[in-house]
Amino acid sequence: MKNASAVYDSDIKFIKGVGEKRAKLLNKLGIENLYDVLHFFPRKYADFSSAVKIADVKVDEVNCIHVTVCTPAEENFIRKGMTIFKLKAMDETGLINIVIFNNKYMADSLSAGGEFFIIGKVTEDYHAFQISPQTVQPFREDLFYSPVYPSTAGLNSFAIERIMKNALSIYKSENLPDPIPDEVRTRNRLCHEQYAVEAIHFPKNENDIDISRKRFIFEELFFLQCGMLAVKQRVKKQSAIPIKKRFDGEFVSSLPYTLTNAQKRVIDECLFDMGGNVPMNRLLQGDVGSGKTVVAATLMHTAVKNGRQCALMAPTEILAAQHFETLSSLMPREITISLLTGATKKREKDRIKAALVSGEIDILVGTHAVITDDTLFSDLGLIIIDEQHRFGVRQRSALSVKGKDPHVLVMSATPIPRTLSLIIYGELDVSIIDEMPHGKKSVRTYCVDSTYEKRVYDFIKKNLDSGKQAYIVCPLVEENEENELTAAKKLFEELEKNVFSSYSVGLLHGKMKSKEKEKVMNGFADGSINLLVSTTVIEVGIDVKNATIMLIRDADRFGLSQLHQLRGRIGRGGDESHCILMTDNKSESVRDRMKLMCSTLDGFILADEDLKNRGPGEFLGSRQSGLPSLKIASFADDLETVRIAAREAQRVFRTDPKLIDPKNAALRDAVKRMFDKNNSVVFN
Repeated sequence: MKNASAVYDSDIKFIKGVGEKRAKLLNKLGIENLYDVLHFFPRKYADFSSAVKIADVKVDEVNCIHVTVCTPAEENFIRKGMTIFKLKAMDETGLINIVIFNNKYMADSLSAGGEFFIIGKVTEDYHAFQISPQTVQPFREDLFYSPVYPSTAGLNSFAIERIMKNALSIYKSENLPDPIPDEVRTRNRLCHEQYAVEAIHFPKNENDIDISRKRFIFEELFFLQCGMLAVKQRVKKQSAIPIKKRFDGEFVSSLPYTLTNAQKRVIDECLFDMGGNVPMNRLLQGDVGSGKTVVAATLMHTAVKNGRQCALMAPTEILAAQHFETLSSLMPREITISLLTGATKKREKDRIKAALVSGEIDILVGTHAVITDDTLFSDLGLIIIDEQHRFGVRQRSALSVKGKDPHVLVMSATPIPRTLSLIIYGELDVSIIDEMPHGKKSVRTYCVDSTYEKRVYDFIKKNLDSGKQAYIVCPLVEENEENELTAAKKLFEELEKNVFSSYSVGLLHGKMKSKEKEKVMNGFADGSINLLVSTTVIEVGIDVKNATIMLIRDADRFGLSQLHQLRGRIGRGGDESHCILMTDNKSESVRDRMKLMCSTLDGFILADEDLKNRGPGEFLGSRQSGLPSLKIASFADDLETVRIAAREAQRVFRTDPKLIDPKNAALRDAVKRMFDKNNSVVFN
């Protein structure tokens, strides 16, 4: 029996029907080796089991027919870029015209005299049936379902299907071991991998599809959980210098306000971890305004009093500057704090970097500048990363190597459902601040349609006249011909010239250069800009206590969690604040979502609802660059399988934490392959 990795890692160009040219096209689809081919699943199936006679077709609907082609394709050039191919076909009940647009390959495949299954929409023209094929397949008695694959220019689904058959032939000849242990497979009633691979690509019936999908959904989530457990165990084996708890009371008593019970609980959880010989690796979740920064400050004070240095990394220069100002106001004078961002002048950068190495700086606050190769520390003991979802796992690691296994706290104001957080942050322990500080004003939320626009603008003016500031958020930067959504640029120009011509109006969007963004954000922060028209770039990074109004246009285009994040930009001071959601979408689902936004300020309730309705894209997507992507499983649709897979992974790791038992060799290879694809190391 060959080594499984050697078989799976074999280059696709050696599969029959591929070669150099097609290999490059397959690479575009993320396919580089045999394993990738076999796990390139169909996006749907053509169902030939429901073929009807020509006499029984339903007009203006998609039908499947089994016919014999009577005539060769007749090519008709209509205009540049448009060619129509016409053929005739028949069965024992009648004739039907076949019309194919711009697909010579399909037309040529329908050879005269051949029997075919054809799936397409049927219309009636001059009392004759006409079908426009979506899928065609040569007729076979045993053909009931045919895979339809995602394709790319120069490589259609039919070509991929032929390649898949050849790849499957190689795979079956090797008789490779199943990476899911026998007892796990038996306990969860899963089919063997070899059966699943064939059944998912070439099912004989619906049962084949269901059985193989169940297997691969479980497999994907199981491998993912195993990988996260391996990472977590590797972290737990590192040794850290303990940071003693005894100094936290001194700092807390100096604060100008009383901590909430949730803040106290989280501080205790973190200090307990930091007091051990294993590095703390903890996620701190808390809604905007829940007091995460004070928790971070308490931990940093304790670390510095233990003789260690700290680093706090934020995703934007303005957020880093705000953290610097907050920490400077809270920390005793003997603690030295410095700010390092891309905007820091070279002479100051050089001074800060030298002071870090000498140990003169206790706390460094900054952006990505903190993780450059020439930023070195004397004794880095604690790392805090704010708005963690803006950074990938690799960036987190780049900061960690700057100290001797430092303690790490990552903070996020994006509420994540607990089940999902087990996956996303599987290598971290989780703390949650689920209580808001005493006296914090709540944000009133309303939903209106565009007929209220003038009244909303008058309301904003009234607040601006009283010295307050406001945001207007739009989902797009430029107008798109395919929709009528308001573009930020156009709206800014209209408001600046007309409705708000007597006020200072700023524009902020993602296509602006960093310096332009910083200039606008600083202008809003210092009050020189009264009204900020923006896209979602304000979701993170602006903390303006004087901003009390937010109008979110086309609010139905945002997920609940994103709306909640945007709303969190107001209500940060002591004044009553208002969030106005504007949408003309009257659908029931939109109405329910807007009603929920108006009824709760609990980010976790909104996150759970988002997971149900929009899937995990709100929480994962490109933001979590350190995690393998899922090909077939869904955190939203397969939550119960997530739980089962987690339980099974924990059971395996209890008896074989390194997966070195020979019976788990294939599992180890599979987990390693999944994470290696994403440049993440799970096993030493």
